[in-house]
Amino acid sequence: MTLRKMPEAKSFARPQNFQWDAPSDVLAKWAERPLAAEGDDPSTISIYDVIGEDMWTGGGFTAKRMAGALRAIGKNPVNVKVNSPGGDMFEGIAIYNLLREHPAKVTVDVMGWAASAASIIAMAGDEIRMGLGTFMMVHNAWGMVIGNRHDMADAAKLFEGFDSAIVDIYAARANIDRKAIEKLMDAETFMGPSEAVAKGFADSVAEDLKPADAQARSVDQRLMARRQTESALAKAGYPRSLRSEMMAQLMNSPERDAGQDSGARDAAVNAGLLDLISTLKS
Repeated sequence: MTLRKMPEAKSFARPQNFQWDAPSDVLAKWAERPLAAEGDDPSTISIYDVIGEDMWTGGGFTAKRMAGALRAIGKNPVNVKVNSPGGDMFEGIAIYNLLREHPAKVTVDVMGWAASAASIIAMAGDEIRMGLGTFMMVHNAWGMVIGNRHDMADAAKLFEGFDSAIVDIYAARANIDRKAIEKLMDAETFMGPSEAVAKGFADSVAEDLKPADAQARSVDQRLMARRQTESALAKAGYPRSLRSEMMAQLMNSPERDAGQDSGARDAAVNAGLLDLISTLKS
């Protein structure tokens, strides 16, 4: 495992009908500024995407991608570049465990955002560096579970377990106690580099970490427009499943989120499209 010997994160069964999401405010900021991907350095792994499968591209950064990258690197040191709004907590924990088990030094460079599930991944680094103007965001586990009151009660107990496991990970690094970490998570806390270092969530502020903005010609403009529109909908309170359907309708595209609930989708899409126009005008 890595030099710090961080604790293994407990693996949980994914609740039935669970739908993950990235924090809407971070998603909006992240979508506004695409960063250039890293070069061909074989020891570098770039996480410049949502955690989990991306509904638009079928991509996103998954545990499968991390496992493949680590196999290619072998037993050599690895540098992980992170700019992610978070996403699927289950994938984030799996990626954290993969990095934790890597036999050589893991350096994590926060290039933009290490939010939500991405902050969990960052904790696996033997050394965590944050560039100027970057942020780390921690919060309680969240998602949506569809079902009756018994399903909701079971989900609440599960989420308590998720939060406890996340606190365990943060507490293994932080300079503050569990109660203080729980308060940070309750408050959905954003930490700049200096604050993150002071609290022990990072090791240093690295002024040399200056990510390059992606060149306009190298960015999929259609994808960026869709992500920015989706982030506006997320800020307006629409769940991930309904956002997917609304965007598919708007773009006259057959793409749909595989995790969507058909009943809620069919009842709300038409009204949602009108709300989308209103949201984008506001």
